[in-house]
Amino acid sequence: MNPHESKALQPGSIGEILIAQGRLKPEQAEMVLADQRRTGLRFGDSAVRLRLVQPEDIRRALAAQFRYPFLSAGEHSVSKEVIAAYDPFTPQVEVLRGIRAQIMLRTLEVARQEKAIAVVSAGRHEGRSWLTANLAVVFAQLGERTLVIDADLRNPRQDALFGIENREGLSSVLAGRCSYEHAVQRVPGLNLSVLTAGPIPPNPQELLLGPALLPLLATADRDFDMVLVDTPAALNADAYTLGARIGAAILLTHRHQSRLVPVRRLTETLEQSGCVMLGAVMNSTR
Repeated sequence: MNPHESKALQPGSIGEILIAQGRLKPEQAEMVLADQRRTGLRFGDSAVRLRLVQPEDIRRALAAQFRYPFLSAGEHSVSKEVIAAYDPFTPQVEVLRGIRAQIMLRTLEVARQEKAIAVVSAGRHEGRSWLTANLAVVFAQLGERTLVIDADLRNPRQDALFGIENREGLSSVLAGRCSYEHAVQRVPGLNLSVLTAGPIPPNPQELLLGPALLPLLATADRDFDMVLVDTPAALNADAYTLGARIGAAILLTHRHQSRLVPVRRLTETLEQSGCVMLGAVMNSTR
């Protein structure tokens, strides 16, 4: 890079980031700078106008500039279902950011110090795992150190959503087969970690009621700013156990599937156990 170029491209600028990411060559950056002087456009707009980069390249560079975790399609094993990781500027993800804001406000209202929140629903296939994963991403994009715990020891999904292995996880830690520190996995490209469910055990209820869960939650509370716990459907006692032991929950309902009686039973039972219901989310997708 010649002296003129290094002077024009300031440290941390979009041009410098694009070069570092391999999206733009130094000589192409000079072309963009010359076009900028003629047109008065911003560097990214000029680079797109000259067809040297794609709009997605600019969004990715802006994400890096503002330290905003954001993945590029085709370059990561994270599932496309985790839309907040790939398309954070869409209306659907804006709704997720609104849910994030409400959770934060509600947490302040109830003056709750613990970080863990259970995501619960009355039935299966209502979107708990999807909501947990995408909420985790938007919290991570806020700069919060975020942990996802897959506590659905019957039908786990977080390993598939985040494209990571599930050899050891929550069941392994609760059974004393490995340490919490060994089981937690960092997701590349995102400011979050995942504790997968681990091998499906024959005794999920006993593990969740055992003495190891609360110390694990206390450690997660120490290490992270936000802990989101994916739970099983409330068709068995696991969801009630987790909600009661975690102490706070978000209720997910599905517009086309949820039934009032099971939802009311779940809510009332959790509240009677001392679990704080931070709010409810309706999933309207078919």
